[in-house]
Amino acid sequence: YTTNMDGIFKVPLTTGFRYLFYAVTPNETTFEHVEDVPNYVEQVTPFFLLSILLEYAICHVTGSRKMRLHNDGYVSIVQGLCSELPRMLFRSAEVASYIWMYNNWRITELPWNSAFTWWLAFFGVDLGYYWFHRLAHESNFMWAAHQVHHSSEDYNLSTALRQSVLQKYTSWIFYFPMALCIPPPVFMVHKQFNLLYQFWIHTELVGTLGPLEYILNTPSHHRVHHGRNPYCIDKNYAGTLIIWDRMFGTFQAEDEEVVYGLTHPINTWQTWDIQLGHLKYMWGLLCSTPGLSNKLSVIFKGPGWTKEKPNLRLGDPNDLPKVKAPVKAYNTQNPLWTRVYVWVQFFITLGISQEVTIRKMGLSQSTVLLCMIFLFMSLYTSGAILEKRAHGAVLECLRCAVFCGVNMYIVSQRDTVPVILHILQGLFIVFTAVWTVQSIRLLSGTDIFESHQTATNGIQNGIQKPLDKND
Repeated sequence: YTTNMDGIFKVPLTTGFRYLFYAVTPNETTFEHVEDVPNYVEQVTPFFLLSILLEYAICHVTGSRKMRLHNDGYVSIVQGLCSELPRMLFRSAEVASYIWMYNNWRITELPWNSAFTWWLAFFGVDLGYYWFHRLAHESNFMWAAHQVHHSSEDYNLSTALRQSVLQKYTSWIFYFPMALCIPPPVFMVHKQFNLLYQFWIHTELVGTLGPLEYILNTPSHHRVHHGRNPYCIDKNYAGTLIIWDRMFGTFQAEDEEVVYGLTHPINTWQTWDIQLGHLKYMWGLLCSTPGLSNKLSVIFKGPGWTKEKPNLRLGDPNDLPKVKAPVKAYNTQNPLWTRVYVWVQFFITLGISQEVTIRKMGLSQSTVLLCMIFLFMSLYTSGAILEKRAHGAVLECLRCAVFCGVNMYIVSQRDTVPVILHILQGLFIVFTAVWTVQSIRLLSGTDIFESHQTATNGIQNGIQKPLDKND
């Protein structure tokens, strides 16, 4: 385990925030080789958290908005970490496929150090993202991944981090045309900055931006995209530039107050239900739908398609639930100690994931896989605890006990042991004892949590039909 703090902030404060707004020049972001391209997303990650805390402070002081970092915001951040865990084992599908396409099928090779190439890649990546994003809403199997990002009923900077584990495996093909001529390092730079730009537009604190609204994707435009009001559905797919929506007829200006989330809220904090719930729903629908043609429609047509109206590829807009602000959101009232506990476990999980990522070249594949399973389990149990599920206490007890055993083995194999390992060992021994007691109380019939109060759209303690269609 590393103990110095140098790796936390890898770029100066002004640079980190500048990266979030795509405020870079060709000269500073042009590279000849793939291995020279920085991991800008990793560099900016601390600034994600700083920005979320700043937004929370502004909302708290002004009272203008309410941020639920104790559950919805926390779960969004957890999904962001969850989506990055597969990178421990697999290279980015988008980058790997792009490099293969470029090496084998390029028809010309534009100069890597040309400003023209840089700007062509800027527009190319943004256009490719528009069409990927649009198809992610208009094709059910792609929506199964993308719906994760829309499952929050809040809209703030933490929502930007709510990402899918599977989405990166459906987006790579939309950038293939660029690989016919644009070198991979140039593509990699813009792919990252296109993603980073979309972070800051997830906020309600910024109103409209005047003339910039005609060119750029802004918080106002993206609020519409995250809405489940009927006027918001299938609108504003832009990444950086809103011009694509204006050109292709999918633009919608912000009108009445936006109600956020899925048209059929999933009402859960459970990581696996958020990540895979729509796949489960699709499988059930696929099995119950007669006829090969209809089954293919379930997979490839829009999430709102039904066999009763087969000619409407995206479904009937009249079938959308009518909503109008204000709407009660799914919520759980958790005692303070569980709120603090899940955040402590999140930062421990984040630290372990970063450490494994740094050292994975010296670890066996099986070791990295086991670490991934442990980290996924950590994120799963935090959702179960927030939902006050009985099995959450038992699983957390087992998870903490496993950590103690593995950590003890690691310590026994080393001559010099970092202090952090001793600290973690002490903490997890305490955690194991706490959850052992809680599990025993559960088995004896005692409710270890306070009463489970939820405020949902008329539904208590359950997951609705997962998602027909979002925005």
